[in-house]
This record gives sequence, C-alpha cells and structure tokens, in this order.
Amino acid sequence: MSLQTTNLVCLPAPALEGAIASGWKPVCHITYTRDTWVKLLQLPSEYAFDEAKLLCQESLDTWSAWVPDHGEVVLHRSHFYC
Repeated sequence: MSLQTTNLVCLPAPALEGAIASGWKPVCHITYTRDTWVKLLQLPSEYAFDEAKLLCQESLDTWSAWVPDHGEVVLHRSHFYC
C-alpha cells in the first residue's frame, strides 16, 4: 500500500513560505475519495500499518479511518500527514 498524494491538495512551497512569513498558518485541504490513504504520525498499535484509509468525515476535524492490522479508528487531522 502506498500513500496516494493525488488526493491531497496543499499549497506549493513558495506560496506556503510566503503565507508562513506573513503569520498565516497553513491548512491542508483533503479532497476525499473512497481511495484516500493518509500517512499516520503515530501508530495506533505496535503492529499496525503506518497508513490509514479515510472512510468518512466525522466532524470538521475528525475522520473515521481504517488502519490495516489494527481496525477502525477516529483520527483528528493532526494525527496524519498532509
């Protein structure tokens, strides 16, 4: 399994640097498809994969996700890479 970065929309480096310099905090916008995988910052268990498949959005900042070799979890946006 590999992270499919085509499902994520982030600012290009020059725009991001300018935004940070002006005091703006960047936010990654997730374009959800049924095949959206994200890279986890911390594993939910010792044997779990380091990626999760987003199943559905629970709230503005949380997603229900499936982690191979672990199961279903609720992830906050801060739990995975953009």
